[in-house]
Amino acid sequence: MRIPSIRLNSGHDIPPLGVGLFKLEQDETQRIVEQALELGYRHLDGARIYGNEEAVGRAIRVSGIPREELFVTTKLWRDEQGRQAPLTAIDDALERLGLDYVDLYLIHWPHPSMGLALDTWLGLEEVAATGKARSIGVSNFRQEDLATIVEGSSTVPAVNQVELHPRFQQRALRAYQEPLGIRTEGWGPLGQGKYDLAELPALGEIAAAHGVSIQQVVLRWHLQEGVIVFPKSSRPERLRENLDVFGFELTAEELERIRGLDDGLRVGTDPATG
Repeated sequence: MRIPSIRLNSGHDIPPLGVGLFKLEQDETQRIVEQALELGYRHLDGARIYGNEEAVGRAIRVSGIPREELFVTTKLWRDEQGRQAPLTAIDDALERLGLDYVDLYLIHWPHPSMGLALDTWLGLEEVAATGKARSIGVSNFRQEDLATIVEGSSTVPAVNQVELHPRFQQRALRAYQEPLGIRTEGWGPLGQGKYDLAELPALGEIAAAHGVSIQQVVLRWHLQEGVIVFPKSSRPERLRENLDVFGFELTAEELERIRGLDDGLRVGTDPATG
């Protein structure tokens, strides 16, 4: 299956559905990435702190897929802050991955108490100028964090990757960032197992109406909302199911019912303190 792409403000395209690599061990990561690439995935969302970039690189090499067909993301961690840190960190990341460039390079967390988000962003601009990252962006940034870098630099982030799922839809943040050209990526799109999707009655009813799973409904909802997602799974059958969300479409009424599930339940770390 070929996944359609969408255009980022950098001029590069990104598949809106990928595979998340959070909390996967090295051996497990290589197997999962190999299976995902064989199924048709081309978007891999990783980070230095996940500790599995070497395995991602091995899987890419084993696949034999041309580099230009893949979209690889990595991220800076909290100890890689400041203007110079990204310039060294990207070289280390590329060595671990065995790649000449990444498609997307993100500041993983704003860490507002450190006050280094703008300096770090200016370092990412320099990385982008070298061609070692084709697009640059941020992750877990609040509106005030985004304003700091947008107002203090010449580059608008290509994406902001944030927690987003049916019970935490980030509508105020999206209303601010998307008109600026910042695409929304949603991590934990299925709630990270912190609550039971099946307990939300609208989802079960919508799934039954389309003859698909609740998880497929939620992923399809993200895509129709314009949110880029990369659910994580270690099971081949779930990887296949997650990919099979392009053959049906939710109605306007169904989309509205899912929007009504938002009750502000954050299941991950709050960026104000993380």
